[in-house]
Amino acid sequence: MEKSETKGKVLKKAVVWKDLYFYRKSDTVYQLTVEFCRRFLPAYGDRTVDQMVQAARSGKQNIVEGSEDGQTSSEMEIKLMNVARGSLQELRSDYLDYLHTHHLAVWEKENPRQQRLREFCHQHNDYADYEPLMGKMNDEEMANLALTLCHQTDKMMCSYIERLEERFVKEGGIKERMYAARTGYRQQQDDRLKALEAENSRLKAENLALRKRIEELEG
Repeated sequence: MEKSETKGKVLKKAVVWKDLYFYRKSDTVYQLTVEFCRRFLPAYGDRTVDQMVQAARSGKQNIVEGSEDGQTSSEMEIKLMNVARGSLQELRSDYLDYLHTHHLAVWEKENPRQQRLREFCHQHNDYADYEPLMGKMNDEEMANLALTLCHQTDKMMCSYIERLEERFVKEGGIKERMYAARTGYRQQQDDRLKALEAENSRLKAENLALRKRIEELEG
């Protein structure tokens, strides 16, 4: 999370969404889902394909849009991040449905394979790290991989949204920042005017003293 904005700034510091770990994981989930649907679901006549791909795409795209909109609207940023979470949760449900309807295992956390998978996903974010494994995985393995990535992405996003909410409570939205910026500017102008008035009074006093001294010398 970036530091609080400099006093007087209206727009928040832009977030480089490409560097966010949970965005990179969400992009991996999207590409993995496209490959999963291509390999294991019918090319035609199954709406599940469109639903899964769209949910995966919505997850990553709403992270991008939320990060971009966050410069001007904290409320919209939080809203779109939650939309992204909702899309990935929908995708998790689709993967669970696939495993259940095909009588495949959902790997529990005590499963040694799940433990190794979870550790690998903790250490890798980008699809390039997973792509070499795709051709060796069957549908059960790919589905459990997608579930693990969705779960980790969701946990990271929950922490991120919590920080956004805390910052919003402390700093407000753009209206509050604009008000603070205007108030700060007016205060600066008032302080400068007072300083100029004080300097003017000092110069007048010095000028008066010099005149009196000149009059004394001339007398």
